[in-house]
Amino acid sequence: MNNFKVFLNPEDVAQAAADYLFKKINECVDKKGHCHIVLPGGSTPARCLELLSKKSLPWESIHWYPGDERCYPAGHTERNDTMIMAKLFSHQPEYISNFHPIPAELGPEVGAETYAVLLTEIDIMDIVILGMGEDGHTASLFPDNPALEDRRSVVPVYNAPKAPDKRVSLGLTVLGNAQECIVIATGTNKQDALEKIKKGMQLPVSRVEPDVWFVDEAALNILK
Repeated sequence: MNNFKVFLNPEDVAQAAADYLFKKINECVDKKGHCHIVLPGGSTPARCLELLSKKSLPWESIHWYPGDERCYPAGHTERNDTMIMAKLFSHQPEYISNFHPIPAELGPEVGAETYAVLLTEIDIMDIVILGMGEDGHTASLFPDNPALEDRRSVVPVYNAPKAPDKRVSLGLTVLGNAQECIVIATGTNKQDALEKIKKGMQLPVSRVEPDVWFVDEAALNILK
């Protein structure tokens, strides 16, 4: 658990994660000339993206990708890309063309196949930002779901335990092979999953082997 950064509350987590990402993105662009970043859904990650949107990043050199998407029509309020466009590009609308939504409105299979073609142009993701569900799922990779073992870069997801049951997700191979992976997790409802991870259980999020966790005291309370 040495790679856990613990903060008082979700707002402090979001701010710390935004500051960390600002530094890492700049380092990546300085070194490589570009930065490819995978983005999560969720309330605290959304606040992190909102804070990041106000920073003086090399926006023209950054490309952004959702880690997963729900099979709702384009523009649906519960799609991750709707949140990302509202939060991350609220202050940087001129760079929204550098955001690459997953066409999940095409359905799990076609959406995954279409997005996989885009990812063939990328050697490796530079930064992956993930959230974590109460059951330890990340992106749309749920425990005991066949998508978790699918080795393709982008995978169709069926029978998800949370609505909607059809989704598209980046696969474990892409998420786990990134240069750097951070997880943002807050709230008492994350305690059980974090306790299992502490005991060595291989939940979907731990199988990605995150480099840094940003959590609040509520999420880690039972680990003290």
